[in-house]
Amino acid sequence: MRQVFLLVSTLFCLLTQAADIRITPDSSLTDAVRKAREMRRLGKAGEVTIHLSAGVYRLYEPLRLRPEDSGLSIIGQNAVISGGMKITGWKKQGKLLVADVPDFNGRPVDFRQLWVNGQKAVRARDIDVSNSGGDPFEQMNRIRTYDKKNHILWVPKKAVEKLMANSHQLKANCQYAEMVLHEMWCTSNLRIKSITPDGDSAAVRFHNPEAKLQFEHPWPSPMTPNTGHPSPFYLTNAIELLDEPGEWYYDIRTHKVYYMPNKGEVINEAIVPVLETLVECIGSAEHPVRNINIKGITFSHTTWMRPSEKGHVPLQAGMYLTEAYKLRPQIDRPNNHKLDNQGWLGRADAAVELRHTENIHFDGCRFEHLGGTGLDYVEGCRGGTVTNTTFTDIAMNGYVSGSFSPEGLETHLPYQPTDFREVCTGQQITNCEFYNVTNEDWGCVAICAGYVSGINIEHNTIHDVSYTGISLGWGWNRDLVCMKDNRVHANLIYNYAQHMYDCAGIYTLGNQPGTVISENVVRDIAKPSYVHDPNHWFYLYTDEGSSNITLKDNWTPEEKFLKNANGPGNIWENNGPQVNENIKHHAGITK
Repeated sequence: MRQVFLLVSTLFCLLTQAADIRITPDSSLTDAVRKAREMRRLGKAGEVTIHLSAGVYRLYEPLRLRPEDSGLSIIGQNAVISGGMKITGWKKQGKLLVADVPDFNGRPVDFRQLWVNGQKAVRARDIDVSNSGGDPFEQMNRIRTYDKKNHILWVPKKAVEKLMANSHQLKANCQYAEMVLHEMWCTSNLRIKSITPDGDSAAVRFHNPEAKLQFEHPWPSPMTPNTGHPSPFYLTNAIELLDEPGEWYYDIRTHKVYYMPNKGEVINEAIVPVLETLVECIGSAEHPVRNINIKGITFSHTTWMRPSEKGHVPLQAGMYLTEAYKLRPQIDRPNNHKLDNQGWLGRADAAVELRHTENIHFDGCRFEHLGGTGLDYVEGCRGGTVTNTTFTDIAMNGYVSGSFSPEGLETHLPYQPTDFREVCTGQQITNCEFYNVTNEDWGCVAICAGYVSGINIEHNTIHDVSYTGISLGWGWNRDLVCMKDNRVHANLIYNYAQHMYDCAGIYTLGNQPGTVISENVVRDIAKPSYVHDPNHWFYLYTDEGSSNITLKDNWTPEEKFLKNANGPGNIWENNGPQVNENIKHHAGITK
């Protein structure tokens, strides 16, 4: 019996012993993950840690972590996992620098971002920064008429003259030009098909599918002059708009990128993104990926190409419409107000995406220089912490968790899946900083949680974002769904709403029994002149269907709150400037 015990103990020690794999940037990260997987499979180690030495690890496809990789740790020391490609061989051409963009992995590439010397350059646009005297977007032109029936947007002729040839059609170099249109709480990216002048105005038409989506969906909608706040827009992605230092343009037909350097600037490093996603954790409900620890890694240089291929017409928080239209007559919904529209959604790609996981942890990481979203717990994720992590220079949302209506579910219907394993539950995001996120899609947010349960958002600092700081919930519906027991505690949010209103520092949707929003500090909203309604902003905002949520002890400079079409059971207790000073001083990142 003693011999059997000793044998079992020896085998247990062998199976649980830790092993280390050390790699350098000239090594394959994918090969290292496979090696760790085989060590575990063959019983050579119970836990494996891959150590990344300092440097940039460039990928040609996403690193995929599967259930067989459960128990793996990836630790870096000044290590960057990048989806970018260096551009070299710059040559002077007048005021511009020009370089050829080589193929990547056997194919020509397209991209929407360029980073020069570690800073995101500006995609050529029609805004004169040198004469801005502050926010350059204060100069945006305004629309004149919005013709839904004929799918035409009328604008001042002068605003689009740079794009027009003598034939009154688009110039050859402007055939991939885009309009970015401001709409209440979203911005749309619309690929311009044609421009037809008529007097001092011009009719702008767009490619499909975004043209159909743009003119058929009722919410959000652009504002016309009769509202007193006509929607602004700017034009981008044409070489005729390349006239300011720091701007760039990529000619996809000739594979040349053009950059106008700042005074005295020398390009030491230029990077374009070639991947949309860097890391995927892919499990199933029956076989999730478990217990992955990622520490000290920077995730950098991604893009998101849908706007270049199909346009981008969001409903809210960057979740884009795939079909949407107005309803007549409206739908009667028991327990809710009538519904006047239908919509189905998709979501942008993220640098790191998780599906069907348990306890995937990130500590001391950075998500930066990203053209889509940062980190996304997409579906079926249980647990998982994000701590001491920085999110910056991100085009869309910083952190995302949970469903925002499955593709086949109309987005206003309640989401209560038969298999609760689909729901993201128990995520924690603490002691993280978010700034300069949402810097391309202005309708996105720093922390975006949809249909989630038991999420904890605590002691984070959020500042310098385009719209809302924290968005919690989804559905515009007060029916009972899968959301419950969420917590938003002691976060510091300031300098938000830099481009969009109809927003708040903390915003909620839907029925969320047991959810508590407490001891947060929200202050210092931005004051852009071009928003659709200069008074429609708030510190705390419980929107449609918000029910059974407690909001207490949140410090704000004044009681500027909105309770819009709420359901029952909400408790508002001691929110405003009278809240204890200790709460004010303890919000945000803790040292």
